[in-house]
Amino acid sequence: MLPTTLKEIANYIVADGKGILAADESTGTIEKRFKSIDVESTEENRRKYREMLFRSSAMTEAIGGVILFDETLRQNAADGTPLREVILSQKSLPGIKVDQGVQPFNGSDTEKTTQGLDGLNERCKEYDNLGAKFTKWRAVINIGDSIPSNDCINDNMMSLAKYASIAQQNNMVPIVEPEVIMDGNHSIDQCYDVTKNVLQKLFDLLEKENVSIKGTLLKPNMVVSGTENEYQAPVQEVAEKTVECLKLSIPSDLPGVVFLSGGQSDLDATAHLDAMNKIGGFNWKLSFSYGRALQQSALKTWLGEDENLDAAQNAFSHRALMNKNAALGVWDQSQEG
Repeated sequence: MLPTTLKEIANYIVADGKGILAADESTGTIEKRFKSIDVESTEENRRKYREMLFRSSAMTEAIGGVILFDETLRQNAADGTPLREVILSQKSLPGIKVDQGVQPFNGSDTEKTTQGLDGLNERCKEYDNLGAKFTKWRAVINIGDSIPSNDCINDNMMSLAKYASIAQQNNMVPIVEPEVIMDGNHSIDQCYDVTKNVLQKLFDLLEKENVSIKGTLLKPNMVVSGTENEYQAPVQEVAEKTVECLKLSIPSDLPGVVFLSGGQSDLDATAHLDAMNKIGGFNWKLSFSYGRALQQSALKTWLGEDENLDAAQNAFSHRALMNKNAALGVWDQSQEG
């Protein structure tokens, strides 16, 4: 039986070590990914690639939900089956990205605000009718000289809270994604402080907007060193600081935390998640909502060629199963083969 209430849907997505496949790349982003393997980004090629992922053998076992781009929610598979039904046949739930991208915050070169509240209720009504069970909205917080400002954090977290309320009114679980970007030379301690501040503000505003936390999922960054910092914190330190930050910032009745990979390598994203689950001591499920860290090996194997579909599916399934093991805290490097 597929779940029906918001609480059931949220718990279903992260049950038994399952996580989320983020396949909601915008047309521009997937064009860049395809360019890296010399494949033209046509609607047919995008359909073929995503259908290959959705029909992979590990979907049923390891993927509880798939975040889709608007185009994909409306597309049919090669045999005419709507792709959302292909996902459902794998015992996974289709979801949809509903934000409309970022623009400069108050004219800033470095701070961003996310667009999309205008007309969101109408879009959500349509997505609910199209069969989407959950939604996603991403906020972007950069760390740099004298940023993030409190105004930027407040603006983005208020938008996330208003979005979450609208999604729930339309029978869909909101995934709230406040991403503290890892680009920069900031320390892991700076990332910790900003992430804690962002999450505490977010959950304060979600409560004020009467959002049901039991029917919500959080998609945060991990607490990591900035990419340009000379000191790159090791796996255990990242795990300890991230778990500590979450414990101080998020309510215990949240069903699950599904991390973004945020530019980490495939293996780092898996190792960090596993180390956190080995620490334990929290009520929420700690799982994954990875895009590139689930897809990269499959994309590089596929290369746009039909004869590579099986091998590409195997590459995707391997990463999905490794991350399921990490979400259960039973992964180790030897399983990578």
